[in-house]
Amino acid sequence: MSSLHWPPTRLFLLAVATFLAGEHHTSAEVLTVSSPSSILKVSVTIDAERLTYQISRFGESVIDSSRLGLVLKEASYARNFKVLDSATREVDETWELPWGEEKNVRNRFNELRIELQEVSPSGKLLTLVFRVFDDGIGFRYEIPAQPGLASFEILDELTEFQFPADHEAWWIGAFLPDRYEYLYSNTPISAVDTVQTPVTLETKNGLCLSIHEAALIDYPSMALERKGLHGLKADLYPWSDGSKVKGKAPLKSPWRTIQIADTPAGLIDSQLILNLNEPCKIEDTSWIKPGKYVGVWWEMHLAQSTWESGAKHGANTKNVKRYIDFAAKHGLDGVLVEGWNVGWDGNWYDNGDRFRFAEPYPDFDIEELTRYGKEKNVRIIGHHETGGGILNYENQLTEAFQFAEDHNIRAVKSGYVGQGQCIRRIDEAGQPQLEWHHGQFMVRHYQKVTEEAARHHVALCVHESIKDTGLRRTYPNLMTRESARGQEYNAWAGEGSNPPDHLVTLPFTRMLSGPMDYTPGIFGLEFKEYRPNNRINATIVNQMALYVVLYSPLQMAADLPENYEKRLDLFQFIEDVPADWQDTRVLNASIGDYVTIARQDRHSEDWYLGSITDEQGRVLEAPLSFLSPGKKYTATIYRDGDMADWKTRPYDAVIEDKVVDSSTTLKIRLAPGGGQAIRFHAQ
Repeated sequence: MSSLHWPPTRLFLLAVATFLAGEHHTSAEVLTVSSPSSILKVSVTIDAERLTYQISRFGESVIDSSRLGLVLKEASYARNFKVLDSATREVDETWELPWGEEKNVRNRFNELRIELQEVSPSGKLLTLVFRVFDDGIGFRYEIPAQPGLASFEILDELTEFQFPADHEAWWIGAFLPDRYEYLYSNTPISAVDTVQTPVTLETKNGLCLSIHEAALIDYPSMALERKGLHGLKADLYPWSDGSKVKGKAPLKSPWRTIQIADTPAGLIDSQLILNLNEPCKIEDTSWIKPGKYVGVWWEMHLAQSTWESGAKHGANTKNVKRYIDFAAKHGLDGVLVEGWNVGWDGNWYDNGDRFRFAEPYPDFDIEELTRYGKEKNVRIIGHHETGGGILNYENQLTEAFQFAEDHNIRAVKSGYVGQGQCIRRIDEAGQPQLEWHHGQFMVRHYQKVTEEAARHHVALCVHESIKDTGLRRTYPNLMTRESARGQEYNAWAGEGSNPPDHLVTLPFTRMLSGPMDYTPGIFGLEFKEYRPNNRINATIVNQMALYVVLYSPLQMAADLPENYEKRLDLFQFIEDVPADWQDTRVLNASIGDYVTIARQDRHSEDWYLGSITDEQGRVLEAPLSFLSPGKKYTATIYRDGDMADWKTRPYDAVIEDKVVDSSTTLKIRLAPGGGQAIRFHAQ
């Protein structure tokens, strides 16, 4: 049910304070709005010098007075405003995700909308909108249509997040060559320079916060630079000419979001980012299907085969049929094929204009593979690597997605490999004009690709992409992304593989923005023959638990079929685990240390549990109160063996069954770098 109505006056206070400063009289207007359960309170102050906001939680400051405003090339939207009008409203509604971590999402907030006018002859107009939930807030800028401001450039956004103390932070750096693909640092705010979002914070009292953004459309991504001892300020990715935003009125910025929770688990539970996005714009979503897949992928990262054509070319018809046979045998939905199309030969990552997205290599018979896949009920998952050649890709978009539609390809993995920037065009001197992966030019590009894919009923899994900001609500064919340091670094990273604590940091940082295609499930944890200096820094059961812990609606069984064939007893869990959920519960959580998550299958009464730890072994408790009362379940438990250790005994695993019910509390024993994966099957 949905309820939208004007709230009682107690929810909204307008106070006017006048004070004397020397010979000058200055008036400040303060407007406040509280969350539905009066947990959070936002105060917005408008005076002659600046616009600011402040957030308190149960009366204690969470965000100290922090600046608001925009600097335009044509004008300043930062000071000397008066309140022209203001209004509040309450919203309490429930909407349905077509796929996701849970089926029904409650959207409950109080909104304060402030219409401002500059006290000057130009009388410029600006609107501030705040939505206050019990677990956080979102706010945005709106520049209305007005005389003298048809188009403009934004040179800076003044938004600040000033914290009362030097909180502990988990972050990755911004404006770096490898985009979001870095290990997380854990430092006080005072040690931060410029960082990507989401950035996660924890206070000395255990309160947890995440700063991010929602509904990023036609605007640059927001990074955060440190401002003062323990504050952060918006730092937008610029165009190559130095401007930040090229806009036209009316304009709405993305929402600036602050999620606030008593515990780390509360951050994972929050749906604030999704709720701040617009409802679905795709009328019929029945063709958008979550699922699991294997692929011609890991063998190339191990250098067993190659993306480029030749004797070791991985994307050949015979090899792809082998993967299709494996997928069909084990009930998997698709086979990803990388390196199938012309353009991979030579130094492709510096020559993205060579890719052809509807032209297979001669040894890749797409017609035969389409026929063979249909016969086996397995679809090919396409791959579009751009190499950063954006105009080359855009010039082929319609043809590329028509090719996918014609060959029963209902999902495409796209890639944007490049050193932090993408080629926009070649100028008159023959030099490439580069734009940041995360600037407005590329945000527009990703949106164009999403909409073109939807027209051809193709879902997307985007690698090297812009970060997720909840757009999957509006465009549910934008199913999953990488946007972080994923599994492939375990195969070849020069500084070594992902450490155990990386996987228990992702749920509280990157995963707060949305689903991630981490590509889990490596069973061959060591690959001395091919990559002797790298390995998977986890136990085999840890890799299994990731199917529950790291959510993606398109989940890859990333290893080689022959490695799965050796441990089909363990692979059974990957066969069984869904990629679409009815409900999600976080049972244990400590940032960078451990996490336990239980999820209910959307299409049965079964539940699944995944628990992982860092390099330290642990014993955790998992109360099973989420199970239906009065029902018995068979818990098939895949656990680390008694001698398991990610360094010395990573393959030691035990499978056992127990009968449990909602009153049961399980002891979850996790080896160092280990995990546990459980299926609860209703009897």
